[in-house]
Order: sequence, then C-alpha cells, then structure tokens
Amino acid sequence: MWSSLNSTHARFAEGAGLARRFDPDVAGFVGLRQWTQCAWADLRRLVGPRALVMLSGGGGIEPPADWRRVGGGFGHQMILDRLSPAPAIDAWIQPLTESDVPQMLALVELTQPGPFRPRTIELGNYYGIYEDGALVAMAGERLQTPEFTEVSAVCTHPDARGRGLAAALSHRVATGILARGQTPILHVAQANVGARRVYERLGFVVRRDLEFVAVETPDKHPTHDPDCDEPGVGTS
Repeated sequence: MWSSLNSTHARFAEGAGLARRFDPDVAGFVGLRQWTQCAWADLRRLVGPRALVMLSGGGGIEPPADWRRVGGGFGHQMILDRLSPAPAIDAWIQPLTESDVPQMLALVELTQPGPFRPRTIELGNYYGIYEDGALVAMAGERLQTPEFTEVSAVCTHPDARGRGLAAALSHRVATGILARGQTPILHVAQANVGARRVYERLGFVVRRDLEFVAVETPDKHPTHDPDCDEPGVGTS
C-alpha cells in the first residue's frame, strides 16, 4: 500500500511524513513507511479520532495500546509465474465504466470480495459479465506500482458460480497487466482455499504470507510528540 501511494497512485494519496492514505472515496487503505511510534502518530493525525483504517504487512502488526483492533486475518500474496491459457466460457467479457459502478457496488455488497468504494474503479481497468441486464461477475486492478499491479475485486453472483467466470475475468485482467510490462499479483485469504486453487490454475504462486488488520483510532486528537520532530522522522 505504501509503495502504491508513493508511486503510480500518488495522485490519490493524502498525508505526509510516514503515513499516507487513499482518498476515502477511492479506497479505505492506508500505508506506513515503517512500524514505528512516529509513523503511527502521523497516521493518527492524518485520519483523526475514531477513524477505521485498514493495513497489511508481513505479520506481527502491533498498533499503539490506545488503538482498538476491530478485525483482521491472514492471507497470501500471490504472484504470477506463467499465465495459463484463457479458460473457455459461454459469456461475453466487457470493460466496465463509471456507469457500471452502481451494479459493481451491489455485486460487491452481495459477495464481499473485499473493500470497494464509489471511485475504486479509477485505480485501474475493470471487466465484467452481464446476463439479463445484471452484472453477475467482475474483476479489476487495484494497488499499482511501476512493476506490479494487483488483480482485485474478483467476484461472482451466487447464481452464476461454477462456470469459470471468475477465472476468465482474472485471466483477462492479468493479460492486460502483462501487456503493460508489469507483473500481476493478488491477495487471497488463507481460508479461501477454493479461490487459491483457481489462481494456482491460472499460474499464480504464493509469494509471502500477510496479515490484514482493521483498527480504530482513539477518540481524542493526539498530543504533540516532540520525539517525532527530528528531520526525516515524520511529522504530518
């Protein structure tokens, strides 16, 4: 997240010092340059009191004692090794645009593939499949750096599952990423064994394990911390 907010997606970034966040209408993620007291202080000043923020890292994320952990879990970061041939499906894949956002939000609400907000579509290319006027499956691009792009928001309506739509859409997204000279990555919950198998068949392999944490900031504005006023340490 930090890398994306400080490179390809810097135009969506808010903050300074050791903390950044996406414009809240675009995504709910934040990034810290390092796991230090000063970085947490920068984040607290950035988002304000009683704000819900989502972070990820290699494990052992320990927010300050006065922050409240409200959720989280563990997952895998996967990276494409070699893209398999495109799955055959009896459906038409089409690009999605801003006019599709209401149906995209409805599908995300139903299937819960992960956070998706009204302007998330601006982060990259999205593709979907419509049937009888309703969006039944989609996938797209989220976090980006010059070298990597994340395949994200992969979801299928319950009535359309078992037909390979998610695999075909993920393949379409990955093909576009490769065409730009980037490497596709993605994130999947450890418990979602079925999705991991789909991605493995497409040619993705596990790169590392990650922890995902949702925390709420304290209900008061932070006090000034003079220890974080040194040049380069990170004041917002």
